[in-house]
Formats: sequence, C-alpha cells, structure tokens
Amino acid sequence: MGRSQQDEIERKYDVGVETVFPNLAEVGLVAGVGQPQELRLEAVYFDTAGLDLARHGVTLRRRTGGHDAGWHLKLPKGGDARTEVHEPLGEDDSETVPDSLLGQVRAIVRDRPLRPVARLATTRREYALHDGEGAVLATVCDDEVRAERLGGAGDASAASQEWREWEVELAGGAEELLDAVGEQLRDAGASPAASASKLRRALGDLPSAGRPTADGTSNGSARQVLAAHLAEHTVRLQAEDRAVRTGQAEGIHKLRIAARRLRSALSTWRPLLDQEATEPVREELRWLGGTLAPARDAQVLREHLAEVLAGQPAELVAGPVATRIDDLLRAAYGAGRDRALEQLDGSRYFRLLDALDSLIESPPLTKDADEPAGTVLKRLLRRDIKRLRRAVRAIEAAPRTSAERDVAFHEARKKAKRLRYAAEMAEPVLGKQARSLATSAKKVQETLGVHQDSVVARERLREMGMQAHLAGENAFTFGRLHALEESRAASAEGDFDKAWKKFRRKQLDRWS
Repeated sequence: MGRSQQDEIERKYDVGVETVFPNLAEVGLVAGVGQPQELRLEAVYFDTAGLDLARHGVTLRRRTGGHDAGWHLKLPKGGDARTEVHEPLGEDDSETVPDSLLGQVRAIVRDRPLRPVARLATTRREYALHDGEGAVLATVCDDEVRAERLGGAGDASAASQEWREWEVELAGGAEELLDAVGEQLRDAGASPAASASKLRRALGDLPSAGRPTADGTSNGSARQVLAAHLAEHTVRLQAEDRAVRTGQAEGIHKLRIAARRLRSALSTWRPLLDQEATEPVREELRWLGGTLAPARDAQVLREHLAEVLAGQPAELVAGPVATRIDDLLRAAYGAGRDRALEQLDGSRYFRLLDALDSLIESPPLTKDADEPAGTVLKRLLRRDIKRLRRAVRAIEAAPRTSAERDVAFHEARKKAKRLRYAAEMAEPVLGKQARSLATSAKKVQETLGVHQDSVVARERLREMGMQAHLAGENAFTFGRLHALEESRAASAEGDFDKAWKKFRRKQLDRWS
C-alpha cells in the first residue's frame, strides 16, 4: 500500500471477553455481512517523552500485518472523524518516523525527539457490511488487544493490559448507519468506549492538552475569554503549520492570519496583561508574520497582476510582460516559502509555540481580568476605536500624494484590523453590538487593504519596468500597469472615505 490520505469516521465500543458478537445482518440498513477475515496486527506507537501527540488526540504508529501495513498518522477532525495519513514501511524496515509524517506534527512535537511509547498486538475478526448491490457500507472489527507500555510512558498502573473492543468504520455508508449498528452492538452488551483510541487506553490516565473554553456570555470572566481565544488560535496556528508543510496553497496566508490574531489579541488586552511576560511573545508573533510575508505578498501580487494583464488590449502589451511578471514573482514566492519553512524548523519558532502554551495555561493577567467579560471587552473595544480614530486623523493630516500619506493609510489599516479582530472575539459575549462593530471595521480595513496592495504593486512594477528596460525590452506596459495601480489607489481612497463616514455614523455614538 502506497502513500495515501483519507478521512475516516468510526466509533469504538468496550465489550466483555465472553460477549457474543451479534448478527449485524439484522440491522435495517444492511443487506448482508461478509465472512470474517482473520488478521494479526502488530503496532508500535511513537510519541515524545511528554506524550504530546497523545495529549493532542494524535496517534502515530508503525504497523505490520493486515491489508494496510505501514506508518499511520491519525489527526483529529472533530466528532467521530479523523484524518489518516499512510506511508509505506519502506524497504529497509526502518523504525525512523518518515519526514513526511513528522512534518505534519512538527508544531506539536517541535524539536522534542520521538520514541516508541507503546506496543499493541491485536487479533482481529473483520466483518464487511454490504448493501443490496454488494458494495461495502462499513467494516466492523472484533478486536482482542494486548498492550504494553514502553520506556515508562503513561500511567504506571497500566504497564500492560488486555481487553476486547468492537470498532465500526464507515466505508460507503451514511453516518446514520453508525447509529443503527451501534444500537445493535449495545443491545449485545457493548458500551461506548471510555478511551478515544487503543493508545489512550494503553497509556492509562493522561491529561489532554489544556484548551480552556469561555463562558460565552457576559457572566463569564474576561480571563476566560482571553484564555479561550488564545487556545483557539494556537490550535489554528498548529493546523496551518501543517498546511504550509504539506504544500497547501493557502497555508502561508492562513498561518499568517493565525499569528496576526494572536498578536492582535495581546495588543488589545495589553492594559490587563503583565507586559514583561507578553511583550516578548507579541514581538515573536510579529517576527513570524514577517517571516511569512515575502511568500504571501508575492503570491497575492502575482495573482492580481495576472488578472489585470489578462484584461488589457493585446496592442497595449508590449514584450514578454506576462512571462517576466510570472517568472519573477513565482521565484520570489518560492524563495519566500523556502525561507519560511527554514524558520518553521528552527528553535526560535519552537520556543514561540512553547510560550503560547504557557500563556494558555496561565495567562499573566491583572486582577481586573476577573471582572465580567462584557464590562472588560467594552472598555477594550473603546480603546481600539480611539486608536483607529487617531490613525485616520493622521491620514487627514498627511500631504496628499506623499509617502507619508501611504504610511498613514497602512497604519490605519492595521488599527482597523485590530479592532475587527477584537470585536469578533467579543461577539460571543456582546452579541449584535460587537458583530456590527466587526462588520464596520472590516469594511474600513478592506478599503485600506486595497490601497496598501496598490502601494506594494507600484513598487514592484517600477522595479520590473526598470529591469525590463535594462534588458532591452519595451517597458511601456509596466508603466501602464503602474498608472492603473495609481487609479486603483485613488478609487480605494474614495471607498475608504465612504466606509469611514458610515463607520462614524453607525458606531462612534454607540461606543462613545
């Protein structure tokens, strides 16, 4: 079996050794049950000394026997679903974790080494459930498991265990089949599994990675809201780290957003934080965003210029403009991505992730953070609104058509984005009031974003035009594209004026 990735939906049941396996042909959605296949499976599970993967609900194993021998990485997806990534064993029969799998959990394990933590031997009887046309709807496994902890991992009271369990995994059937089969299994004497996986049962009692949740109303404390927000976006950052490493097109963009949201939260909450503890983290999040910026900026600009150029009359496109733009920006994206990946494998990034874990576990907040969330969030939002108003006044004070004005637009964009993120964080607590503020701030941010994109585009077009000229090419089209970007900036300024007037009319009195 070669490399593959698929989502699996399954449920597990604990069952006694003497319990009789039921006749699943009696399940209404099942037309027939295949003859059982007898399998003997041997699996060694890998994790860090602190069992970081297991605590995050991730399993990584090397399994022999059966029809899917190889390396298996299982990642939680929510509910009964998990994503399973499979790699073949390899010709050398090595027990070294494949780089392709290690990369997908690097944000969890960081630079901590992986080692064997458990060995499981399973005797399996596997039944295929068929529909009326013979297609497999699901498989049901009757497993007898013998587990052994390795290297002192897990609960000392569970060094070795034996148990029996039943497992139902969907193939081509609908999720309602899980309910129907589960009911039949429970009637036979099974009960929903106490452990989410064989590994968790083998390791014994194991605390999950702490992920606090907020009350969701103004009755909860501000401390709860911030801790839950940091946890949510740290999990998202780890997921987007995986997306970057596996080459997903939007991975860098989404990883950058996760970092920005975390940094923005630490900025908004600064009056309630021990800044000696949080400012270094905020600056490291800024560093991470800057590390990702070159690749993302090149990606955005390449897509935008390709679209603009495609809309130009053929007679106004002089020379190999499309090729030059595509070659230069594709190379810039590649170099930026390579540099980002290098940094994501470095100790600086791993220590940032460690610091985020510490903030989630124990946010360094002042006593004011124990006030009701609604009271604190309103105060913080008013503060961010004032910051945005000051930034807009700087735009109005700057000379028109000046670099100073472009910088002022960019600063206002950052303040609008910070306000938007803060309002979105407050929405579960403040409801429609925060949602309306977030929507208004987003509209202001987007107009300012178009303006900033045009500034970046003009800088790159000027560089590319000069390079084309020096190479003996006709640079006319680069000048035309530059002029179009100037027009785009002017249009964005007009859109910003409208969005800001609407923001002032709709939000300022409400939040004064």
